[in-house]
Amino acid sequence: MARRAVVHHVGRSGDVPGGMTQVVNAYLAWPFERCDVEVIESRGDPGDHVAAARGLVRALRAVRRLTRAPGPRVLVVHLSERGSFLREGAVLRYARRRGLPVVAHLHGADFVAFADAHPRLVRDVLGAADQVIVLSHETAEVVRRFVDASRVSLVPNAVPPGAPVPKRRTVVFGGVVGHRKGVDVLQEAWRRAGPPAGWQLLVAGPVPDPSLVDPTTPQARFVGALDHADLMALLDAAAVAVLPSRDEAMPMFVLEAMARDACVVATDVGGVAAVLEDGCGVVVPPADVDALADALRRVTADDDAREAIVARARHRFTATYAAPAVYPRVEDLWLSTREGATA
Repeated sequence: MARRAVVHHVGRSGDVPGGMTQVVNAYLAWPFERCDVEVIESRGDPGDHVAAARGLVRALRAVRRLTRAPGPRVLVVHLSERGSFLREGAVLRYARRRGLPVVAHLHGADFVAFADAHPRLVRDVLGAADQVIVLSHETAEVVRRFVDASRVSLVPNAVPPGAPVPKRRTVVFGGVVGHRKGVDVLQEAWRRAGPPAGWQLLVAGPVPDPSLVDPTTPQARFVGALDHADLMALLDAAAVAVLPSRDEAMPMFVLEAMARDACVVATDVGGVAAVLEDGCGVVVPPADVDALADALRRVTADDDAREAIVARARHRFTATYAAPAVYPRVEDLWLSTREGATA
């Protein structure tokens, strides 16, 4: 019997916020058929530069040890932009110099702009990867400027199926309560929508700038930062999920809402529109208060229309975004970097 490969993910795991961390946690939990998954922690808390430097040193040392370890091994490096691209990018290039097969897994809402501003850095880092995984068509087009198209794969983040419960008349937002996530637009749109009696807007997430919160927003409650399990419990019971972001790559929140039979209303940023096309959600332009208000008004007022959207989204999620549909593709990509690894 062929020896199972060990796939080492450079990034961060554990109970900390962030879509990238959720992706790594999900890989750790999934029973892959042909490989085992381990994590090399390379990150500290956001803004902690000392912890970031220590994480980089720790990751480089771990990579050096891997080159002497027995058995087939693959390194998957999770990168976004700015400091992450510099830090994890250094780990990626070092691993390549040491002869390890390497996959770059791109995240981050601002990667396209980052690539335009730093083309040489992006070319140097991604050019060292055997494969590059991206989350949106927009990112794929940019990456193909730097590496051969045969090495670029669009693979969505996978989400385990949820456990929906009888729905309450709640509209749930989950994420950092800030400008990028469009919370200012959401509050005004909710006010203009004139939500029907019995409906409530629940805004979950840390609030770095309290001035963005309008306590007079009708039928709304700001519940603060929640751990991931508690946020998923809100989505399990939510009739509607809303994400009015100005920038995203492919937000896990949208997929998690689909997995839990919540009708999704979101903005046309990153890969969101491709996920929700064909009536699997309601997509509006970013920063358009009137369009968002109209969408919220429609999905809260018309139960039949909302359920039809949910039914289409459920079918798409199961076929395209559920873990059993995505993870075999991801495993194939990881192992394709090793000659004969999939044999």
